[in-house]
Amino acid sequence: MSWLVRIFRLVVVVLAGSLFVAAVGIAIAPRVWGLVNAHDETPVELPTFTGIAQRSILFDQKGRQIGAFQVENSQPITIDQVPDDVVATVLAVEDANFFGHKGVNLRALVRAMLSNFESGSSRQGASTITQQVVKNEYLAGLERDGRYKILQARYAVLLEREVGKRQILERYLNTVFLGNNAYGLQAAAEIYFGTDVENLTIEQGAFLAGMIQAPSSYDPIRHPERSRQRFAVALRRVAAEGLITPERAEELATSWPLPEVVQSVPQRAISRTYFSEAVKDYLLNKSDILGPTYQERFNALFRGGLRVYTTLDTEVQAAAESAVRAQLPSNKTGIQGALLSLDTGTGGVRAMVGGPGFQPGRDEVNMTLRRRQTGSSIKIFVLAAALQAGVEATDLIDGTLPCTLPNPGNEDEPFEIEQGVSRPLGSVEEMTWYSINCAYSRLAQIVGLNRVVDTTYRMSQSMFLTRDSFKIQPYASFATGANEMSPLDMASGAQTLANGGVHMQPYFVERIEGPTGVVYEHNDPGQTVFAKEVADKAVGILKGVLVNGTARRSALDGERPAAGKTGTQDDNTNAWFVGMTPQLTTAVWVGDPKAYTPMVNIPEFVAKKVPRVQGGTFPAAIWKGFTDRALAGQPALDWEEPPLISRSSVRLYLPGVDCIANVVSGSLPRRTVGKVAAPQTTTTTLLPGETAPPTTVAPTTVPDTLPPVGGPPVVSVVDAGTTILPSNTNPFSPVPSVDPNRTLVFDCEKPLPAWAQTTIAGG
Repeated sequence: MSWLVRIFRLVVVVLAGSLFVAAVGIAIAPRVWGLVNAHDETPVELPTFTGIAQRSILFDQKGRQIGAFQVENSQPITIDQVPDDVVATVLAVEDANFFGHKGVNLRALVRAMLSNFESGSSRQGASTITQQVVKNEYLAGLERDGRYKILQARYAVLLEREVGKRQILERYLNTVFLGNNAYGLQAAAEIYFGTDVENLTIEQGAFLAGMIQAPSSYDPIRHPERSRQRFAVALRRVAAEGLITPERAEELATSWPLPEVVQSVPQRAISRTYFSEAVKDYLLNKSDILGPTYQERFNALFRGGLRVYTTLDTEVQAAAESAVRAQLPSNKTGIQGALLSLDTGTGGVRAMVGGPGFQPGRDEVNMTLRRRQTGSSIKIFVLAAALQAGVEATDLIDGTLPCTLPNPGNEDEPFEIEQGVSRPLGSVEEMTWYSINCAYSRLAQIVGLNRVVDTTYRMSQSMFLTRDSFKIQPYASFATGANEMSPLDMASGAQTLANGGVHMQPYFVERIEGPTGVVYEHNDPGQTVFAKEVADKAVGILKGVLVNGTARRSALDGERPAAGKTGTQDDNTNAWFVGMTPQLTTAVWVGDPKAYTPMVNIPEFVAKKVPRVQGGTFPAAIWKGFTDRALAGQPALDWEEPPLISRSSVRLYLPGVDCIANVVSGSLPRRTVGKVAAPQTTTTTLLPGETAPPTTVAPTTVPDTLPPVGGPPVVSVVDAGTTILPSNTNPFSPVPSVDPNRTLVFDCEKPLPAWAQTTIAGG
């Protein structure tokens, strides 16, 4: 029987202990309440509510939302926007006596304190909505001990004496965490139901109210069973307050469909894109628009509720994405396309396709901002520098393969070009249309490589390309694409030509508005790089690329005026097209972003009859598809015709490679530009994918067209002068040239032509 006695004694002790604890609770309750209300003894001033974190919204050029920046998904609302039934469900679940107490539920407070003292922790949470607001606003970071509970209660009483109930409730409904990064009812309504808070039903309100206690544990997406159990509890509380019947609560608990995936409100894009990431990087790292320090800029962008109006045009962007998808087949080698289009007149980025699609953590590399070798598309800068130095479209230059040119800085290893298209002496415009490497590499050195580099900087300057941020090298192989440029760099340079010689730096943001007004507004008067007639001359020549040259298959619909330049790097590793209209200037790149992979005999491309990817194939086709759609319905604007050439054509030559001899008597043979002077085999200029056998060109009449009187000319070899000094970047310094009718230009490594060899005077 002794064991029965022991059990009886244990029961008595437990009961006595419980009574003692209850007595202590009753005894100390008045003291706790006095402590809570002792604000007159120790004055405490509560700060005003801080601003609620708000997402910043990104808009396109026409005011349509295209993105958002947020850390906490918080979208402030007024309490009047919340349906009364939804407010009632939240109160029923969280604080049924909210409008009856003065900030603290004393019974719940004592229960929480005793529980926490007993367990040595603070597992019991706040028991009123006011206390939860206090916890979030004023006590964040404090240790959760017994004193914490007392402070929380005291501040809750003070808060209710200073702020009205509806304001406290509004604050609560805007800041309460509801899982999946949703802070407040509006964000939760969007995340779970794809709607606005005004449209929430009483059932949806009960579901959200049930989540408040433990949002992660009751997440319907990750823990649907627990979520349904908690929903049932919330419904019983709602029914207990008479908001729904018990029968309805029981029915909903089992049949109401839980939200299973994260939703979004139509027309409120928050997904990250290549463009939104570029804007973010600009505002955080490349400007001080939002503040002098990174932390200030970050807080403004992610919590400041800004309205960022950008340059992007949603329709133009859709045209760009569609063109890349339609023209570039999917393949297993990883070949991708990128497109960057600028407003020709302003420099605003209208479309940006950085790759196949932005995927956080997987595919974030924006190829419109990555530099790759350019192939012949870089020739637009050589052309512009030459025209500014006084060269004309009809001036003559030699494009015959093979050619050996100096390599500044490494004279022991000259620059040799042995492959590509060969074209004998012809005009600068023809060498541009057919992208003749020997002619243009010679022209770059005739103009001066450092002058070409200087021109490139002046044409393409942007927040991404300055003399300090990136070094463009005066390579002998400049004209064949040895330097790396990004699609943004290339479009930026071409925009200068398309805009009459006035460079507008590329930009993303038109205007930023904050809670107190306009924070920033873009203003760029532009910089004149060329006289308008120089730009018009360049555009006039580049129009021929789409009429006669390497992009003749990609002329725009309706004969819309356009100009451009193709580019293909060695071994077909990069392919480019840079196209211009008076409205849009666009650069398209195609290649493997992970490597310099030859784009040759790729099965998917061969199936589209493109065995070798070059600038005139997919890049030009993408540009055409994009531009035709983007400008559909817009007027077919054109540039002004370039001024008439006021002088005769001259022969451009490279001192040190080309020697000269003046005519003493007689005349030089009359030359027919573009034809050879003797029988020889040449390569026909072909578009990518076209094939043709070498063509043997019959001898022209050039050797036989000596003047009928006077016999062979007498010539005198003279000093050819020197190349442009590297230190001379004056864009107007004249280039080495001679009158082709009075001066013979010949290869310094070879003897004079046979018809003049025996009649040298002074040589």
